[in-house]
Amino acid sequence: MPYEWHLGPGRERRLLLWPHRSLPPRGFAAVILITFAMLMIPTLSLLGRAALWGLLPFVLGALALLWISLRRSYRDGRLTEEMLFADGEVVLTRREPNGSERDWKANPYFVQVHLHQKPVENYLTLSGGNREVEIGAFLSPEERLALREELEAELARAAGYATPGG
Repeated sequence: MPYEWHLGPGRERRLLLWPHRSLPPRGFAAVILITFAMLMIPTLSLLGRAALWGLLPFVLGALALLWISLRRSYRDGRLTEEMLFADGEVVLTRREPNGSERDWKANPYFVQVHLHQKPVENYLTLSGGNREVEIGAFLSPEERLALREELEAELARAAGYATPGG
């Protein structure tokens, strides 16, 4: 699953979530190379003909669009969410691909996990601290369902160490 738990010193726990990467960097190079080879097969039959120059921009354009799309996918894959359970506080930090960060803090005693069926299946949110935030929007519905159970267990554990007023 594209998330993992880390145990810190004392009662600290850390949850790290990231989007699924189905194509590793070596796979990126292989896809580009295979696509180039497949596009060259019909193009080679036009060597020495004027029609080659009419087809070549489209072949190179298709390859360039594939390259750009995959690079964009890798850039978007730099998105991470980190949830820290420490010192009677829950902190959710979302790091965007552009490097910006958004934080949400709440007392675990008051945090609730909600599972909605809209806008997408098993849409997971956390409420507390006068705000409701989504978590794991990039996970599959099954992964969000499993994460909900783990979050509820961890929040119950963390709430045992938190004070209602703190």
